Amino acid sequence: MKKFIVILFLFIQPSISIAHMSHYNKYNKLEMEIFRNGELIGYNYYFFTRKGDQTIVTNQIKFSVKILGATIFQVEGYGEEKYFKDQLISYNSKTLQNDKEKFVNILFNYNTNKFDIKGSSFNGEASIDSIVGNWWNHKILQSDNQISPISGSVKEQIVTFVGKKKIDLYDKIYQVDHFTLKSKDMSIPKDKRLDFNIWYDQKNSRIVKVTYTRMGNWEYRLKNFE
Repeated sequence: MKKFIVILFLFIQPSISIAHMSHYNKYNKLEMEIFRNGELIGYNYYFFTRKGDQTIVTNQIKFSVKILGATIFQVEGYGEEKYFKDQLISYNSKTLQNDKEKFVNILFNYNTNKFDIKGSSFNGEASIDSIVGNWWNHKILQSDNQISPISGSVKEQIVTFVGKKKIDLYDKIYQVDHFTLKSKDMSIPKDKRLDFNIWYDQKNSRIVKVTYTRMGNWEYRLKNFE
């Protein structure tokens, strides 16, 4: 019976290949638009540059939420991930959130084979299997741990395959795999838990849509890629 369950699991689980940087060699830029309650409020852009075995992924994000003309929440940030071949060797970001500065500095420690993290909400180590929680990288669907790209906090996560679907974004039809990504520790305050729906275009190794609910309904939609 156990053997049957394992085999069944392998058949219903979608085929996601390991996240090698070579999957992104064809991309120079990914542009995501950010919506809240159906209204466009900002963007999240990723830029890819390469030199030999090194790949640098820079991340720019900016959005603001207004109610009756008054800004109640705004974020502007910049991050940079450096990879040597397939290994993340460093990540640095600075974010201004409602005039409050947040940061993350991550270095891969070759001696301990772990990540050393210094962040605005966490200082310590993380497993080499941890992933920086940026939406360009589909490895986020394979990892058990996620590092906040804004503050450096580390959270255990559970990723669940929901099913295959077709979705329409900007007059393009995508055949996607739908996943949920949630915090493993449900004792975390609700406003700090991971709780996302993610739609993944396996054919092109792209996350095309992310949604979550927190002070409204949020969507990240992939609009352009180069």
